[in-house]
Amino acid sequence: MKLTSSGALAAAAFLAVSTPALAHVSFDNARTTANATYKAVLRIPHGCEGQPTLKIQVRIPEGVIAVKPMPKAGWTLETVKGPYVKAYDLSGTPVAEGVTGITWAGSLDDGHYDEFVFQARITDIFQPGATVYFPVIQECANGREEWTEIPAAGQDPHSLKSPAPGVTITAAAAASAPAPIKAGALTIEEPWSRVTPGGAKVGGGYLRITNTGSTPDRLVGGSFPLASRVEVHEMSLDGTVMRMKPVEGGLEIKPGETVEFKPGGYHLMFVDLKEPLKEGQTHKGTLVFEKAGTVEVTYPVRGMGGQAAPAAEHKH
Repeated sequence: MKLTSSGALAAAAFLAVSTPALAHVSFDNARTTANATYKAVLRIPHGCEGQPTLKIQVRIPEGVIAVKPMPKAGWTLETVKGPYVKAYDLSGTPVAEGVTGITWAGSLDDGHYDEFVFQARITDIFQPGATVYFPVIQECANGREEWTEIPAAGQDPHSLKSPAPGVTITAAAAASAPAPIKAGALTIEEPWSRVTPGGAKVGGGYLRITNTGSTPDRLVGGSFPLASRVEVHEMSLDGTVMRMKPVEGGLEIKPGETVEFKPGGYHLMFVDLKEPLKEGQTHKGTLVFEKAGTVEVTYPVRGMGGQAAPAAEHKH
């Protein structure tokens, strides 16, 4: 199956159901398990009404311990430490205090995008299905954005104007990840898809492809049992707006290169879905390469991860 371009309506629908709101401050990886090391990648997509961002402040919630922020070139880094409400077990050692706040100070132009990283351990006081919120204050040259709103019980977090970025706790995997798929010089790893709401006509497919050979190959198509066709798309940030476009002619995988298909970047679009994708399902499809040929791939369907679902050009 060859790649074809989709219409603006399908693109907008895909953005509405499958991609995080980069107009909001949010985490790139908004899912983790309890009692595991979590690498938080905080995305800052714009300044304050055209003004550059000068300071990013993150408040660490109770139950998140062993916080270690990553220094950032050109920015100063400060942490606030304090006592926890109770002691927590950290690899057999009780800890009763730690980092409760992080501040990066520097300058990020309104027209630029950047990421701020810290490592933490989210304890088991948070059960699977819970969302842990990290309030963020974004100070700019003139004004500030306070990403501090936390939804009340039963409230839709997407309805909030300035939501705090959150991380959803998932159950630990019952089994190890499936073995990588070998196809000639290509290695395909961790394919998955995302749940879609009822009535959605597009879905997303994600995976990782590595070319271990000495010549390039090209992903030119594929199939998915619940879709009429499969397309390769690319998303990129244009100012403060996420835009999506098809990759015409297929996507080249260069020798020695690993290409990550993930929300907010390259992804597979499953067009004209016959029915919604539901968490816990698995669907067998194919990928078609110029040299490696047709490769069978199984997509487990995962949850939304608690991330917002905006319209195509939504911004504040």
